Amino acid sequence: MENTISFEQLSEEAKYEHFMKRIEAGDKIEAEDWMPDDYRMTLIKLISMHGISEIMGALPEKEWVPKAPSLKRKLGIMAKVQDEMGHGQLLLRVAEDLMKPLGKSRENIIQDLLSGDLKFHNVFHMEAKTWGDAGLIGWLVDGAAIISQTNMLDASYGPYARALKRICAEEVFHAQHGEAIIMALAEGTDEQKAMIQDSLDRWWEALLMFFGPADASTTGTSKQDTTIKYRIRTKTNEELRQDFFTKYIPRVLSLGLKLPDETMHFDQESGMWQYKQPDWSKFKQIIKNNGPKSKDRLRLREISCSNNKWVIDALSVKA
Repeated sequence: MENTISFEQLSEEAKYEHFMKRIEAGDKIEAEDWMPDDYRMTLIKLISMHGISEIMGALPEKEWVPKAPSLKRKLGIMAKVQDEMGHGQLLLRVAEDLMKPLGKSRENIIQDLLSGDLKFHNVFHMEAKTWGDAGLIGWLVDGAAIISQTNMLDASYGPYARALKRICAEEVFHAQHGEAIIMALAEGTDEQKAMIQDSLDRWWEALLMFFGPADASTTGTSKQDTTIKYRIRTKTNEELRQDFFTKYIPRVLSLGLKLPDETMHFDQESGMWQYKQPDWSKFKQIIKNNGPKSKDRLRLREISCSNNKWVIDALSVKA
């Protein structure tokens, strides 16, 4: 009889080699499968940040639910906020499955957010001062999110890839919702057109930062090489940023808007957009919760957790 060795009896090196062969073959890794610690921790950080950003990202638009200019707009933005919260809950469940072997849960993710150990996306630290901002978030911020997230639709981690399929489908509607707001303003009065330009000017740098630094030398840290190695995504931060420019710069210009960067142009020789780099030191401060609305948004989340703790306690009581 042929002798066989079980997977559990393999050395760590052999397990890792088997794992990488599965990824390279296009297999999907599931929560109960063996995975290297680096893969698990990278996924926990990425998916937790994504989930929390969906929840925190609903807050700037939540502020516009009572201030939307019509009942139709009020219902539209309310539905969008509800979707974003749902995305966050879905992703935190995916992250929680990865955290179980570490003895952690979703509650730990919220605690890490409030303590500052878990970052949320730079754009959601920004202030949504006008209705133009509410439209721009849907049009360009969600547009950037679609570019980033569709790049991970075939992620090697199965639960994340499956969650992204649903999320990306709904984000398309969110981007259309934002574009509809922007188009209505663009076809309106001179004052309304100026509102869009003002929003674009104030959000431009945050949009450039959306995809993260081109490499670790800019901010001192970057996980993009690890996520590409493990086939969680396929493109670099800069490639995603260039995709965003290619899709949206023509659309921005078609509305008669001016780019906030006079140096920006498409270089035919390199086949890339040339642009002025944002202030990456500001980016580092923003994601350390020193952005324009960081403290207010975190305080709102803290109050919500405190006020609704009784629900968690009630559901946790064993019969």
